[in-house]
Amino acid sequence: MNRLFKLLLPVLILAVGFGVFQYLKQTRPDRPVSEARERVWRVAIEPVEPRALAPMLELYGQVENPDLLRAAASTSARVARVLVREGARVEAGQLLLELDPRDLVPALARTGAQVAELEAQLESERNGQESDQAALAQEQRLLDLSADAVARAKSLTRRQVGSQNDLDLAEQDLARQRLAVSTRSMRIADYPARRRALEARLQQARAEYEEARLAFERSRVIAPYAGVVSAVEVAAGDQVKDDEVLLSLYPLAGLEVRSRIPAPYQAELAAALRASGSLPATAQVDGGRVGLVLERLAGEADPSGIDGLFVLTEGAEWLRIGQMLTLRLQRPVRESVVAVPFAAVYGGNRVYEFIDGRMRAVMVRTLGSWFAPDGEERLLVAAPELAAGDQLVVTHMPNAVDGLRVEAGQ
Repeated sequence: MNRLFKLLLPVLILAVGFGVFQYLKQTRPDRPVSEARERVWRVAIEPVEPRALAPMLELYGQVENPDLLRAAASTSARVARVLVREGARVEAGQLLLELDPRDLVPALARTGAQVAELEAQLESERNGQESDQAALAQEQRLLDLSADAVARAKSLTRRQVGSQNDLDLAEQDLARQRLAVSTRSMRIADYPARRRALEARLQQARAEYEEARLAFERSRVIAPYAGVVSAVEVAAGDQVKDDEVLLSLYPLAGLEVRSRIPAPYQAELAAALRASGSLPATAQVDGGRVGLVLERLAGEADPSGIDGLFVLTEGAEWLRIGQMLTLRLQRPVRESVVAVPFAAVYGGNRVYEFIDGRMRAVMVRTLGSWFAPDGEERLLVAAPELAAGDQLVVTHMPNAVDGLRVEAGQ
């Protein structure tokens, strides 16, 4: 009996447990059916405000000056004094550098002496010509007298009154006088050639003297205008050669900025320059504002673009030659464009409008950057489908799709 009870006890326990489980299962309360809810994303929105705005083009340029003066040595000499340093501002007429005059005075004196000597020779030739012309008249008279003496001697000889010796002497005197007249006449005839030769030598001597005088004057480098010394190449005591650069100087008023304009914008800016003559631009340097205008394009271009030449209108005191600048060039004004945050644009050609709690894709055309008065950079887009007052989603959504459920918020 005990043995049978031990065998049935586990079966009885399992049966009771199963019965309790079935009872609990049948009497449990019904679970409420959960409804699937669409997730709502919180986004920031802005009203659309079409306006007439000018897109900006950011460029990089270098300061240069076409009027840069490179003062060179007028001759070989030693540097006596250097009165300025690199970066110094100078006034018009200020002495900047001086070569040793002792290296230039001898050449000036030598060429001056050559001029004086040739002027004296030319004057002597003029006087000699006048004297020769006066002497020729007297020698011609003497020639006539010698001819008469020969005729008388011949007559006396024929009548056997005079001797042959007297005739020979008279003929010798006549021959000498003819030679003297011929020599004097040749000298008078040769005067124009001698004069031209002396005048040519005098002209050359005067040119050499003028060259020496200019070299002496240019031994003192004087600022031709108010400007900035960009470089000093020598020091006092240096021996310099002819045409060796001594220092460089440029006027502040002549500063320009050369910047590369990419090829895609070349035609647009060229047309704008033809229409308006110039385009404004700005730059920031050491906390100061620099104003510029794009005045002209370079004469040569290549496939990458063309150089634009900007003239300074304000802030030139902040700049130095060779300095690099970041420019913001104002392109032609576009009508009915919208300035949107960069985060609002997807793929460069799409934004999303907020309509009835959902996002709707709108195709746009990007035109370039634009800077708000507070300095914020935005993107200008042309969107014919957007009207004033439309709500634009400006929060960048990684999962943005047409019809995505959103709600306005911060």
